Amino acid sequence: AMSAITALTAQNTTGVTGIMEATPEFLADQLDNIFTDIYPDAVKIGMVSSSALIETIAKKLRQYEAKNIVVDPVMVATSGAKLINNEAIEALKSQLLPMATVLTPNIPEAEYLTGLKIRSEDDFPRVAVRLVEKGARGVLLKAGHLQGAELTEYLYTADGGEQRYRYERIDTPNTHGTGCTLSSAVASFLAQGHELSEAVRRAEDYVHGAIMAGREYRTGRGHGPVHHFYRFWK
Repeated sequence: AMSAITALTAQNTTGVTGIMEATPEFLADQLDNIFTDIYPDAVKIGMVSSSALIETIAKKLRQYEAKNIVVDPVMVATSGAKLINNEAIEALKSQLLPMATVLTPNIPEAEYLTGLKIRSEDDFPRVAVRLVEKGARGVLLKAGHLQGAELTEYLYTADGGEQRYRYERIDTPNTHGTGCTLSSAVASFLAQGHELSEAVRRAEDYVHGAIMAGREYRTGRGHGPVHHFYRFWK
């Protein structure tokens, strides 16, 4: 995997206290160096906090004809800190959303992007349809903010296909990075050549296992991380 850094954050398990953005010029330089040397089989876009940076990413993805683009519209951290300004949200909707192979919002993000409320998984289809109408070729709605003993994630694609992934809800404070991990895992499995629904299934299984394994230890005073390396930990 190769990274293009959009911002540095000052944070720990209890929250985010500062964000220092990269310049658009430096971000463009990073992306040029990636695409002209080791061309990526998939791209995952996470937190991008300004419209200028979003426009830079969109320009470079078009320039290099990037494929398998996973857009995680990160707006609020697990701790509740806002990570993106309103102008950037509008740029995300107009620039990146139409390029997305799959968009992976959580419930608050999906509500903000569509103006629709999600009170149960019954609301998922109409919200997903609205996001596809805005240009995304697929939408994976993350259900962690809903209550209940069972967790259901919902995938909808522009051809009308839909799939639900059901898991037992895990009681743990160690959920830092679950959304970022899921979208990165989806991109990784797309890069390996899996179709979207299978890439999502494998990513969901991986993240569920990482959350399960993360219950066994405590890091920090807030939301600790999931256990990314649980499959190799003996």
